[in-house]
Amino acid sequence: MTSPVTNDNSQTNAANANNSAAAASAAAAASVSALSVNDFLTLMTAQLQNQDPTQPLDPSTFVTQLAQFGTVAGVDSMQTSLASLSSTLLANQALSSATLVGQTVLTQANSAQYTAGQSLTGAVQVPTGASSVVVNVTNSSGTVVQQINVSAATGMNTFTWNGSTASGAQAPSGSYSFQAIANVSGASQAAQMYLGGTVSSVSLNTSSGTGASVNTPQLGSIALSNIQQID
Repeated sequence: MTSPVTNDNSQTNAANANNSAAAASAAAAASVSALSVNDFLTLMTAQLQNQDPTQPLDPSTFVTQLAQFGTVAGVDSMQTSLASLSSTLLANQALSSATLVGQTVLTQANSAQYTAGQSLTGAVQVPTGASSVVVNVTNSSGTVVQQINVSAATGMNTFTWNGSTASGAQAPSGSYSFQAIANVSGASQAAQMYLGGTVSSVSLNTSSGTGASVNTPQLGSIALSNIQQID
């Protein structure tokens, strides 16, 4: 009796198709985070073209891939939205900061550039229980040129230095240091010092991502987040 002849080509083709589809599915799952939307669609189309019609891919595989596709598309969309939001916030920050030009702002500082004939403003955070507070003004040589008495009331108390020295002369332009000393229960202790600068312009720090800052001739650049008070 003659044995029937079977054609193994169809089985081989089907196996190859299944292997190709499985490989494409694995590649899609492994590299989904690095794919663009177009790449993802190309892979899915290749799977559909190479699957065995008699043994189609498991529907759950497509559901998983669709979820992955949604993740990729969602991340792309979110990144675009965040970039747009960041630009909008920076623009709004710049507009609001522009209103500070000409205003005096206080920030934590211990030194400032003084211009002869003008005045420097400052403030001291006076601790509770202080009986007296004095601010020592020191020139670049380390000499105390003036002592300014500040209110001993608890809290933020302001002062102004008009450039006069202890001898009654006018201090020259230059860099000066300020130190606040409070007398609390008979003991001297340092108090937090704030100095004022007049805002001359506003800068947008897009490269550093720190937002806007104001520029002052007395204190240089001050980040908006470091401004403690606006006078």
